[in-house]
Amino acid sequence: MSKYYDWKDRIVDDEIDEVVNIIKNDGIIVFPTETVYGIGGNALSCNVVNKIYDIKKRPRQKALTIMVKNMQEIKKYAYITNEIEEKIIKNFMPGPITLILKKKENSMLDLVTSDNSTIGIRIPNNVIIEKILNKCEVPIAAPSANISGEPSSINLESIIKDFDGKVDALIDGGECKEKISSTIVRVDNGEIKILREGVITLNDINKIINTKKDV
Repeated sequence: MSKYYDWKDRIVDDEIDEVVNIIKNDGIIVFPTETVYGIGGNALSCNVVNKIYDIKKRPRQKALTIMVKNMQEIKKYAYITNEIEEKIIKNFMPGPITLILKKKENSMLDLVTSDNSTIGIRIPNNVIIEKILNKCEVPIAAPSANISGEPSSINLESIIKDFDGKVDALIDGGECKEKISSTIVRVDNGEIKILREGVITLNDINKIINTKKDV
């Protein structure tokens, strides 16, 4: 049976430390974000990444997203190659957006990215996962917490049956604020491409970037 943490009303600092230790010891957690619940662990551990794929029954050719705590962490694992990418990060992160960037060759994330040359990165805007990221000192591989092909969830109740006993910890943070998966965006040759639209729209990005592009 998985360890259960009820943080709907209050986050317990000692329990944050327990969760961080789980991550540092190659454990897997289910946790809330501002968008939907995620399942994750140390993105630099092959053992962890393999477990995430197995638990989710996710095809290996589908890359995972990683979560980090700030722009400096993004630069550890990916290249920010143009002004548009930089503006997206500065204006929409932390927040419900995932940016596809060129992966650094020495980033140790080949398994996460299914050997692709790019990587999806986001900085979440949820106090629970923010606290975990600030303490665990590793990027978290974090796809949505659902069995592959099933809908994403905005609360723990609807997915606990799928993951109880298969992960090390289940964190209940109540209902997710945005109730929709993050927007996924990529910049190709100066053009903004929305791969999945969520709360943040192409129009929202264009208002900041001053770039007009139909997708």
